[in-house]
Amino acid sequence: MADDWKRQLDRLHTGLVERDDPAAWVAEADAVDAAQRYPYLALRGPVFGVAARDPRTDGRWRLIQEATDGTPQQARDALHSFLWFRAKDDTDDRAERRELLAAVAVLEREPVNELEVLGVRYRVVRGDEFARSGQDGLEPPRPTDREPADLSWTGTDTIASPDPGFVLDPGYGDTGPSAAALRLGLREFAYSGARFPDDVREDSRRAVTTHPEIVMLPVGFGVTEQDERGWRPRGAFMPTPHDARRLLYHGMATTWPLLYQFDDPTKAAYARAAERFRAAGRADEARVDDVVFRVCRIERLLRTGPDGPEPPRPSDRDVDEPSKMHPTMDEDGTLHYDD
Repeated sequence: MADDWKRQLDRLHTGLVERDDPAAWVAEADAVDAAQRYPYLALRGPVFGVAARDPRTDGRWRLIQEATDGTPQQARDALHSFLWFRAKDDTDDRAERRELLAAVAVLEREPVNELEVLGVRYRVVRGDEFARSGQDGLEPPRPTDREPADLSWTGTDTIASPDPGFVLDPGYGDTGPSAAALRLGLREFAYSGARFPDDVREDSRRAVTTHPEIVMLPVGFGVTEQDERGWRPRGAFMPTPHDARRLLYHGMATTWPLLYQFDDPTKAAYARAAERFRAAGRADEARVDDVVFRVCRIERLLRTGPDGPEPPRPSDRDVDEPSKMHPTMDEDGTLHYDD
């Protein structure tokens, strides 16, 4: 196994050297520098999404929804809506609509993690979210991370999420030896330490065997706040550094003062910090008195095995139950709102 990985890394290194692609070389140098400056991994916890495998195409598992949900049921709800809207908007065939609606009916009452509908396998999949950390805290965006063409602070235009369509094969999207080395290093990763309950640790150890291969999902970015306990997230997973900067700017300027009912002096302090942050352009850190906010780089790993990507584990917790989310639809596509 070690020799096989060495051969893979050697092939990737040779390919990188032979490619006439300066951008790839710079990105690899960035990755090497990050591994040295931020050598530790700070685990946030599990994330969930939805994948599909269609044997009529290439038969590979692909994400169809973003893998950013915090619980399995949130991802089941996303699949629920995906199938309902397919029945509503994407077919005029009554038999197809009946099959889609039968799957919706299952998701309304049962916490299922896999369904086959019209020959396509759908699965709720599980990953883990983490950030790199070093002596100065969590890793900020890298110079080679992609940015929108328009670095606007007021609009909502952004790069679309790279998750939908992403192939859940080990090595998909890897551009160099550093990415492959990270996957190798994470193969034996399992939860440890007293802060995790026994069943969580046991499920994690089992997954190393049942789903031994690692897929690195597209990188994202988020806002974090430093307090006496360390760094904690403050907002959603974003596709680019500037989307996260814009989230931080609007949080300080408008959202948080309303949400937390700041008094006038606090509101003014946050407003001044927001404008300083915006004026700095591509800054990744802001300070309000003793509070530090940072835009950080977020990575996600997903395990896969012989039967595809890992589904939720028995120890993964839900806070919601399955429920009816949309109006009743008949096989002709007519909606009924009376129930």
